[in-house]
Amino acid sequence: MINRELIRIKIVQLTYAYYQNGSKNMDTAEKELLFSLSKAYHLYNYLLLLIVALTKEARKHFEVDTARVKREGGEMPSDKFAYNKFALQLEENHMLCDFQETQKVTWDDDIEFIRKLYAQIVQSHVYKNYMESSDDSYEADREVWRKLYKDLITENEDLDMLLEEKCIFWNDDKEVVDTFVLKTIKRFDPKNKKNQELLPEYKDEEDKDFARKLFRATILNADQYQRFMSEASRNWDFSRLAYMDVVIMQIAIAEMMTFPGIPVSVTINEYVDLAKIYSTPKSGGYINGMLDAIARHLSDIGVLLKPVPERRYGREHSNNSQENIHQ
Repeated sequence: MINRELIRIKIVQLTYAYYQNGSKNMDTAEKELLFSLSKAYHLYNYLLLLIVALTKEARKHFEVDTARVKREGGEMPSDKFAYNKFALQLEENHMLCDFQETQKVTWDDDIEFIRKLYAQIVQSHVYKNYMESSDDSYEADREVWRKLYKDLITENEDLDMLLEEKCIFWNDDKEVVDTFVLKTIKRFDPKNKKNQELLPEYKDEEDKDFARKLFRATILNADQYQRFMSEASRNWDFSRLAYMDVVIMQIAIAEMMTFPGIPVSVTINEYVDLAKIYSTPKSGGYINGMLDAIARHLSDIGVLLKPVPERRYGREHSNNSQENIHQ
């Protein structure tokens, strides 16, 4: 689940924090990086457990409504959502149950949030259309949860506030983790029953090594990388740079220099996108032009031993001029 996109995000955050921290202990910083990545995986499991908690809340309502009808008469309630086949499979999933048992996590302390979110689900068009449909297939049960998650959980201010109270990393992680939860829902297959595989914490050991190597290269070679920036951009005024821009370019250079299998164009595009999120409005275009110039310079002096595209503008046009420099 922890892919290179998330690793790059974490390294941008942790590198910036490293320079803001007076102690600057490399081993401590690396432990914090790996801890923050592990917390992203915890969030992935925790959000899957949210579906389980909401389903249990639905069952409580179904049981209360059923008891009332038996006492007072009337039409029996539908158990379609309370016993949704996808949600029941998720509830019994071995990997998720193991996580819950080992990490001792539960939504029981947040019952008011669960009740409020369940009420929003019941009022939603997605829920109403699902309950009115005659389709009782597994696919329909899985799809309703994909839609509900996308509509009511991915951008939920109450949930964001709750997660922020629980873990300082989670609000930054949630947007990326949401994509993995949605991917997991789509992958569930009834044939796998309790043994359906969730996404692993890391796809392979190579991705975990990528995190360690990139972070260490960024910090340990900082002076050299900043010298490359100066050499490649003699007409740029570094005193006017946003500090985050320097951090992002430093990490991008570390990736170019440390990982020969990653194309230069991929590296530049990834960090241009991160600049748009974490720095100033003009940072994307500026960093695009700067990294392009730096890559060519490193190739010209023989320290970057992989192809550099003859000409590139990345995902947005940048005219690599003094006009792109910003406060």
